[in-house]
Amino acid sequence: MERRSFVRSAAQLGGLAGVLAAGAAPSIVHAQANVRWRIASSFPKSLDTIFGAAEVFSKKLGEMSGGKFQVSVHAAGELMPAFGVVDAVQNGTVEGAHTAPYYFFGKNETFALGCAIPFGLNSRQMTAWMYEGDGLKLMREFYAKYGIVSFPGGNTGSQMGGWFRKQIKSLADLKGLKFRIGGFGGKVLEPLGVVAQNIPGGDIYPALEKGTIDAAEWIGPYDDLKLGFNKVAGNYYYPGFWEGGPQLDFFFNQKAYDALTPDYKSMVEAAASHAHVEMQARYDARNPVALKQLVGGGAKLHQFPADVMNAAFKSAMDLYADISGKNPDWKKVYENYSKFRAEQNVWFRFTEATFDRFMQSQKL
Repeated sequence: MERRSFVRSAAQLGGLAGVLAAGAAPSIVHAQANVRWRIASSFPKSLDTIFGAAEVFSKKLGEMSGGKFQVSVHAAGELMPAFGVVDAVQNGTVEGAHTAPYYFFGKNETFALGCAIPFGLNSRQMTAWMYEGDGLKLMREFYAKYGIVSFPGGNTGSQMGGWFRKQIKSLADLKGLKFRIGGFGGKVLEPLGVVAQNIPGGDIYPALEKGTIDAAEWIGPYDDLKLGFNKVAGNYYYPGFWEGGPQLDFFFNQKAYDALTPDYKSMVEAAASHAHVEMQARYDARNPVALKQLVGGGAKLHQFPADVMNAAFKSAMDLYADISGKNPDWKKVYENYSKFRAEQNVWFRFTEATFDRFMQSQKL
């Protein structure tokens, strides 16, 4: 009799414990510790689209965490130079960075594959490779060597080819041209006679104005108008074949990220994805209006000559083959990337490209 009473009481206590545990779960979530991070951007605050992606990330993360996960965003030059952010994340000076990975191809060419290479993937293809292909997995394996975990953090979409003091009428006009160009574009154009220079966004205008450089590319009409390039160079070229779909990334210190709770890690992932989508939406909405303003103000649009495009394409393919023979990190990622690119272009050829060509020929 006493044993039955004990068992009954134990069962009742067990049920009560289960109820309490279930009721306590929300309180446990709300009891998450406060976290404060700093993100160093490679971009100036004046560029509200590309710099703004880190602010979008920070705001969304704060909203999802009920204000418990706070991230302050610092423009290029505030905490360290624009190109110093990877070292800062790697050594833990800051918890995160928002940057264009191809800025750091000097450390290892493989960084460029996480952003853009000449004649590479467009923005939709890049997102597909990252989220549904092997892109994110392969790049994270590579970044782990630097103590970094990465998340896609925006895309500008296909870019313009830049501002030139003089017209480029043929391949011969590239010889000796001092050209501000980011990432791998310079390595591809150097064999064609271009003197490539990698200058942070905030320093381009004075270099172009003073004649330190003859030409400069940045992103596209919205940012170019803000930076005023049309005031010092009147010839605006397209397409930016070196950046068909450049992806920005959030880089986080691996130890800092690993210290987060599972809930906070999920919030970081969701906030980064939100910022990733919003950046290109902003560019796609704002570039057309800005382009009209630039042309209305006297900018002259030019398409790169065919001999420039063909020579640059050959130079790019030769470069990638050469790097594959020397850099096993690059070879591993590029083999996967190039196979994905080939498959995507077959698909886009029959769908997106055909539809786009038709629509762009109509009077709307």
